[in-house]
Amino acid sequence: MTMEAVTDFFTLDRCLEIAGFLIGLLYLYWEYHADPKMWFANIAMPTISFWVYYRAGLYADFAMNIYYFVIAIYGYIAWTMHRGRGGNTRKKELPISHINGRRLAGCVAAFAVTYVIIAFWLARYTDSTVPYCDAFTTSLSIVAMWMLARKYIEQWIAWILVDAVCVGLYLYKDRPFYAILYACYTVIALFGYAKWKRLMKQPVDSAD
Repeated sequence: MTMEAVTDFFTLDRCLEIAGFLIGLLYLYWEYHADPKMWFANIAMPTISFWVYYRAGLYADFAMNIYYFVIAIYGYIAWTMHRGRGGNTRKKELPISHINGRRLAGCVAAFAVTYVIIAFWLARYTDSTVPYCDAFTTSLSIVAMWMLARKYIEQWIAWILVDAVCVGLYLYKDRPFYAILYACYTVIALFGYAKWKRLMKQPVDSAD
């Protein structure tokens, strides 16, 4: 490979994509083990991804990273400063649990509403070539990130759907490293669900 070919490949976009890929692998490892340090990686990744998504024309994903940044801070606090039954906040890790029916219905409703809004905005007001797929992954990710912040095991199911669609989306957008990353996400999400089932320390907390 010539120096010119190397230079053409390692553009700023590609370097940022590779950096996001490496941090994403670290994030996967921590998430799989339900380690609160994953939220630090989740703060770094949006910072890198802003430019990558904007240049790729994935505008919903670009805007989504603002949400990711904020929810990462919330998630770290929620995981490490769990409010106990007595109402006192103490430094105790939030346990893994199942989402209850009321909150699941709220998540489904939130997904449906955000999907319609985002799909309409992308199709009507942007030059996105993949408005409906972009809207699907964005709206479901919004819900999945909140579920992750509350440490609900069902968040893995949502991520399996998001990640599988993202593989095809990033291949179509010529972002091979991100496509590989999300293929890894899909596989890890399958194993992650089983891992979290083993890590669960208590049954459904209907009051949470």
